Amino acid sequence: MDDPNPNRVQEATQSTDLDVARDFLAEAYAGQQWSADQTRQPFSFRYTAVGDRSMTLRTIRFDGHLDGVMTPSEDFVVQWTTKGTATIGTGDDQVRMEPGRPQLWPQQGAVFSYDDYDQRVVQVNRAALETVAGERGTAPGALRLDHTVRPDDRALQVWRSSVQLISHTVMDRQASPLLQAEMGRLGALALLELYPVVSASLPADLLLPKNSHVRTAVEYVHEHAHLPITTADLASVANLSLRALQHAFQRTVAMSPNGYIRHVRLDRVRDALLAGDPATTNIADVARHWGFAHAGRFSASYAEQHGEYPRDTLRRS
Repeated sequence: MDDPNPNRVQEATQSTDLDVARDFLAEAYAGQQWSADQTRQPFSFRYTAVGDRSMTLRTIRFDGHLDGVMTPSEDFVVQWTTKGTATIGTGDDQVRMEPGRPQLWPQQGAVFSYDDYDQRVVQVNRAALETVAGERGTAPGALRLDHTVRPDDRALQVWRSSVQLISHTVMDRQASPLLQAEMGRLGALALLELYPVVSASLPADLLLPKNSHVRTAVEYVHEHAHLPITTADLASVANLSLRALQHAFQRTVAMSPNGYIRHVRLDRVRDALLAGDPATTNIADVARHWGFAHAGRFSASYAEQHGEYPRDTLRRS
């Protein structure tokens, strides 16, 4: 019977040859300088992949030692081990994998070392993730996730529940292409809950370790600007008192927390107007979508921040 989804990905391979397994994985992940050695137990290898062009679920079992360099990737790869030991990165940037805890691969690539491991991987295509992130206001081409964040328990629960549902669905060969596509969207949403979007315009001071609390709050604003956000929410996210939060924002971004929220939303309005069609885009509707109900105050604030009125931006789209 023909597969109802011609874009479906389904692959499985196994081997007891160490070199064959190493070369297969190095090619599959565009790796460099990969080396493999046998450990105390007999070598065996198994790899599976299932999904579609927007997202694949993969499993890897490698009874041996494997190390090398993962090159920069356009896809977003979340992986976790269920057995064995694994490290990603070096020095202060090294992450030691904890069994069962997902870890986003650094977009810029990283060195790694694995021993006698079972691994689960969710690989999300950049275009698919950008589509979902764009609905939250992230401009195309500006999507970057912070792999250094340690996801909280709520995000982990959302992720695990989503992956379980996705796994059951993509393994069903009779699942419709529409349902498969919905699973890709669900995976993208769960990933955006797991790791925050990093703004490309974050002030350099926010990258300093001493400012990690306020950076967390700033990144929360960029990720949740489409939702009602209060100063109390940011204080809770940053684990700071309201007074300390106010002081930290003034010191690092030269504005209050509420001012920063408004600043980010005005940027989102500008992105929407530049991407809009002057013949059909209603400026008032865009402004209301981003929380600006008073047309006069909105236009004045927009002009102060962007040096032109909203109608001038829309004319240039």
